[in-house]
Amino acid sequence: MNSTLILIIIVSYFGALMLISHFVSKNTSDNSFYTGDRKSPWQIVAFGMIGAVLSGVTFVSIPGMVGTNYFYYLQFVFGNVVGYIFITYVLVPIYYKLKLVSIYTYLETRFGVRTYKTGSLFFLISQSFGAALRLLLAAKILQYAVFDAFHIPFFITVLIILILIWLYTHKSGIKTIVWTDTLQTFFLLMSVIVTIYVVKNSLDLSFSETITSVTNHKYFKIFNWDFNSGSNFFKQFISGILIAVAMVGLDQNMMQKTLTCKNKKEAQQNILTFSIILAITQFLFLGLGVMLYLYAEKFGIQLDVENGKFINTDTLFPLLSLNHFGTIASISFILGITAASFSSVDSALTALTTSFTYDFLDIQHKSSKEKKQIKNYVLLGFSLVIFTIILSFSQSKGDVISTIFKVAGYTYGPLLGLYLLGIFTKIKINDVAVPYICILMPLLTYYLNYLFITQFSFDLGFMNILVNALLTIVSLIIVKTKNEK
Repeated sequence: MNSTLILIIIVSYFGALMLISHFVSKNTSDNSFYTGDRKSPWQIVAFGMIGAVLSGVTFVSIPGMVGTNYFYYLQFVFGNVVGYIFITYVLVPIYYKLKLVSIYTYLETRFGVRTYKTGSLFFLISQSFGAALRLLLAAKILQYAVFDAFHIPFFITVLIILILIWLYTHKSGIKTIVWTDTLQTFFLLMSVIVTIYVVKNSLDLSFSETITSVTNHKYFKIFNWDFNSGSNFFKQFISGILIAVAMVGLDQNMMQKTLTCKNKKEAQQNILTFSIILAITQFLFLGLGVMLYLYAEKFGIQLDVENGKFINTDTLFPLLSLNHFGTIASISFILGITAASFSSVDSALTALTTSFTYDFLDIQHKSSKEKKQIKNYVLLGFSLVIFTIILSFSQSKGDVISTIFKVAGYTYGPLLGLYLLGIFTKIKINDVAVPYICILMPLLTYYLNYLFITQFSFDLGFMNILVNALLTIVSLIIVKTKNEK
């Protein structure tokens, strides 16, 4: 596909985002950046959150991973749905009752200042790495599709994307993102639907024949009962619940959007609607993955294989879309990957800025002028952090989505442990010990997983988040007991 045409499409898309930002940022208050003035329609929030959760990683990783992991990812999605129900009826009422802006303020109310700061710090680390890895994959695709043709270095590509995101978010933050995410989710879903239609026609299949081809394919294996496998059903399902709670319910990025809804009831409707649409969308991505492999097999397209297994599966979707599916599919793919990358990173930067300014800089007690200056400096600072992380991981290979969830198990595990202990018990912990325990437990979890793999061929997989959270809870209770004695 012509690189100039792709560049024009990206510029036009960015122009649309700037136009939305211009209209939304009118009549904003000091808190619009952080709360959206709590006036967002829940239907808009729910639809927009799809794009933020899916991101560019899901957009290309899930279809590609079908070749090595079948439909096992669906076990994780089933767990996600249960996790979203927990968020709806347990966490959302707590956040609205306390009228929180930064959700980690709950930890100060329940345990103390050090626990509060530790929880926020773990979010900052988790979100920085998660946002960077999501943007990394999208930036690589845009580099291949557009910027290589103009001999622009990769680091400049990343810099351009971050500058564009900064331009339409720095004025009104979450108030703008609620609406821009809606547009971005639309283009992301449109891209999947267009690609499925193009591949269906290329394979000379009717709609019913397409469904039959997918469900009868050797990759259509949903359940894995091998207990030693990292993709075992129980590991995937339980970790799906916990990671949904951690990466959405305990994540300032996702909850900040939800808390822009007018009241608790609308916020709950938002989460439930979002969870259903998200599950259906992820199933579509898996089905698309089978169709992509069928297409490659039929037309003799050589894919990277090592020791009988596909490697670099994240390149499958972009490879076929940009080189084999024609102009319409290529345009929809570029719009989809651009929308996915922008929607996941813009909200992440806003959430990082909110958490840091509220939790560490006490911005709520500053003057309007100071708020604006501090917010802009922090937003710029986290943009540089993400830029640095992307360059550090720029040579990584494999499906990025698995890497993100494994990292999340280590970084969100202590947060999950703190919230579970706070919500379901009345225990008062040793606030001073919390930072040390929350640093040590992820390290211990990593060592235990390594030990189980090398000694017993048993992979915790995404279940590392459960082990991490339980170790955190037990350690906090032990320290509390000793302190009382």
